[in-house]
Amino acid sequence: MYIAITFVIAFLALLLVFWGGKVLLKGNWLLGFLRGTVGLLFLGGALLIVLVALDVYSYRNLADEHSVGTVSFERLGEQHYMVKFADEDGISQEFQLYGDQWQLDARMLKWKGALSRWGIEPAYRLDRLSGRYLTLQDERNKERSVHALAESEHGVDVWNLLRNMDNSLPVVDAVYGSATFLPMQDGAVYEVRISHTGLLARPLNQQAQTALNEWR
Repeated sequence: MYIAITFVIAFLALLLVFWGGKVLLKGNWLLGFLRGTVGLLFLGGALLIVLVALDVYSYRNLADEHSVGTVSFERLGEQHYMVKFADEDGISQEFQLYGDQWQLDARMLKWKGALSRWGIEPAYRLDRLSGRYLTLQDERNKERSVHALAESEHGVDVWNLLRNMDNSLPVVDAVYGSATFLPMQDGAVYEVRISHTGLLARPLNQQAQTALNEWR
């Protein structure tokens, strides 16, 4: 679905390039300044639409609840862990987290109005992995850690633009989907799943289950 949306946006960009080029090349230059300005605006608008399309393409379609990856922990020191995140495609990343608990965040685009009624599913992109201390004193005074899992690569961040507009567009909302903060424990492995309501983490081994039982 999001490939089709990207193609539609790209087609609009091509139309703007065509109209911009036509304005720039048409006739003599009696009104050259105005014609050139309008043409450049068309071309600039086309470039912006292409960048928006590329950013939207980085999101994944969310039809049903499914796993987005696993998170495993190796203790390096007091409140200090090496964390391995393996996503649903089998691509692994390693990060160092400080604290007692961890959280995974995702950016979600939720369609509303006519687009929702037409059956267009929400989209998501994993955003960041972070650590947190249990006590306020540690949270204020000790080293904190937040790691980006994905970023907008072409200078246009559609999700942030929507958030800055207070989600005032009638067709889409930009929201966070976050897994609840869960305890870090040496050897613990969690599975992270995503649904229309956000992220959910579940223990996959005894170390993770023990850490949950002691935390609750």
